[in-house]
Amino acid sequence: MEHKQQRLALAREVLHIEADALRSMAARLEYSFLAAVDLILACHGRVVVTGIGKSGHIGNKIAATLASTGTPSFFMHPAEAAHGDLGMVTTHDLILALSNSGESDEIIALLPALKRKGIPIIAMTGRPQSTLARQADVHLDAAVEKEACILGLAPTTSTTAALALGDALAVTLLEARQFKPEDFALSHPGGSLGRRLLVHISDLMHSGDALPVVTLGTSLKDALLEMTRKGLGMTAVLAADGNLAGIFTDGDLRRTLDRTLDLAGLTIDDVMHPQPRTIAANLLATEAAKEMELRKINGLLVVDEHGRLIGALNMHDLLKAGVV
Repeated sequence: MEHKQQRLALAREVLHIEADALRSMAARLEYSFLAAVDLILACHGRVVVTGIGKSGHIGNKIAATLASTGTPSFFMHPAEAAHGDLGMVTTHDLILALSNSGESDEIIALLPALKRKGIPIIAMTGRPQSTLARQADVHLDAAVEKEACILGLAPTTSTTAALALGDALAVTLLEARQFKPEDFALSHPGGSLGRRLLVHISDLMHSGDALPVVTLGTSLKDALLEMTRKGLGMTAVLAADGNLAGIFTDGDLRRTLDRTLDLAGLTIDDVMHPQPRTIAANLLATEAAKEMELRKINGLLVVDEHGRLIGALNMHDLLKAGVV
């Protein structure tokens, strides 16, 4: 039991060390950070992130975060860059180089070529007097007092600091670009956020021959056959002039059966629900989900700007699309 407590104490100490390092870095954040932001905003190409070892792994994540938040970016391995991949970098691009020591041979070897091409360099290091920091156009100070590793060897606190500083950079750029959730969704079309922010009602609704429709005066039997054919658990009811007159759903059928078992003489006029809930086709599908949840209903009719029926959808459509 005592051994377990010691391990917990060590784990907490690691978290405290790294949290303290982030607080210290936040306190000394200065105008060089804003200079880096301005440099990136002025860049007409991509932010090319590079780093070796653990810094490379962090650089990969920073590049991915930048790319998904409105700043075109990709990661370039410095060793591969020295053997041809540097050709991917254009004079419109910008380099963000990560190295805790600021002396990584693979990155230092790239500096002369980058300088000759006139490519701006932002360095993120833990040593302001290092070669990389001195040769960069802007230096971001990611220094930490100590690593959380009890041996003082494994990059732990330093990589956490670099990762957090990269996030601070990405979020500041996001705000400066007035990046919106819809923009974020465009970079994540396959995720749940993308589905919620990109899928419109018009993308999911049933229309044309798939739309269940009967007219006033239709027998209840024929209305039920239309519902069965179209499989939405409801049918719209139109007046002779084509205007929407009502809706009949599976729930309305159950309520009708509670009143009477004799359906032979009934028409849709006798059992439909007048003034049905409707929704516009250009709204996000999430709005349909909200309306169904609020009204405790399973389907909605879709109308155009003139109130004319153009479609229908139900909760199953939303579930199938991954919107809810």
